[in-house]
Amino acid sequence: MELHNLKPASGSTKSKSKRLGRGEATGSGGTAGRGHKGAKSRSGYSKKIGFEGGQMPLQRRVPKFGFTNPNRVEYKGVNLDVLQDLVDQGKITDEVSHEILVNLNVIKKNDLVKILGRGELKASLKVAAHKFTKSAQDAITGAGGEVITQ
Repeated sequence: MELHNLKPASGSTKSKSKRLGRGEATGSGGTAGRGHKGAKSRSGYSKKIGFEGGQMPLQRRVPKFGFTNPNRVEYKGVNLDVLQDLVDQGKITDEVSHEILVNLNVIKKNDLVKILGRGELKASLKVAAHKFTKSAQDAITGAGGEVITQ
């Protein structure tokens, strides 16, 4: 320990911030370092989110169009070729369900599943999903499988 690296114990000294509004002699009395006039000098001022100093804010400058349906139901698509790959790898044998697809990381836990018709299915599978395309349904039943809508 030497003179150049001495410092007070932590917590023993107060904040180093300026004490504002303690008289004119301090150099920060009166307006208390806020300057004269304008919104920032007033009490109760708080800058609104996205405020750009009076310039037209970004969220108002950018053009808006179209419509977003708040009630839209999103389905995660799983194609027949993905199911066939899983059969070829030996990960599924005779049945495909939501839980099995989640465990194989094909979909996430809260996803709704729609089986799509891309690819070819050779295996006879019992497939349970929320929705099926017509081509996927025909391919599954054509391969000797069964379609179950949840």
